[in-house]
Amino acid sequence: MKSIAISENHLYKKVYAKGDKVNCRHIVVYVLTDYHASRLMRENPLKTRVNRIGLTVSKKIGKAVVRSRVRRIIRAALYAVQAEKPLKTGKLIVIVAKESAAGVKSTDILCDLYRAFDKLGMFAA
Repeated sequence: MKSIAISENHLYKKVYAKGDKVNCRHIVVYVLTDYHASRLMRENPLKTRVNRIGLTVSKKIGKAVVRSRVRRIIRAALYAVQAEKPLKTGKLIVIVAKESAAGVKSTDILCDLYRAFDKLGMFAA
């Protein structure tokens, strides 16, 4: 299912402050219920709820090439998780890369996402 990117800074701050958090080896995942999900559902042509996803990869991780690679790996792992097990919808999800994410394989990030979503109860029944 297609996700919408979080583009407003106040939403990131809200998710950091009030959201549920799970620390993994290479990433940190924050989840908060999206109270504007019904408005976005009406605007969606399929009339279904969607998740809004935000990725944070800071300059501590490395130069632009490394940060872009980490972003691509996280995005691919997220799509792989969503393809195998559907996630609950109507959530704000922020994924923050740790410094250790710079040199890892995509399977490590995939395992961390599975573990984090399982702890947060994000998998739909």
